[in-house]
Amino acid sequence: MKIELTQNAIDWFEDEVGLMPGGGVRFLGKVYGKTDIHEGFSVGMDIAQPGDVLAQEKINGITYFIDKNDEWFFSGHDLQVDFDKKADEPIYKFIEQTK
Repeated sequence: MKIELTQNAIDWFEDEVGLMPGGGVRFLGKVYGKTDIHEGFSVGMDIAQPGDVLAQEKINGITYFIDKNDEWFFSGHDLQVDFDKKADEPIYKFIEQTK
């Protein structure tokens, strides 16, 4: 599994969320909403430090990660994070992993 972020998403996390080198962002499944692969669940994010990591990407000293406890939510998929300037919010896309 891997996490990819567009430059727009990176800029938003650094500028609007105020993340600095040494910080971390955890992506997780949360109740309510909808994704491409889940009904009744959406992607949430939390400012946190990595613990038991399933996947991570370190960019500009900031660690973007998925915890092993959330494997059920992301299983079989990579996560792409973009940013929608018009809606002023991140966009999460699930890309099916190929073997």
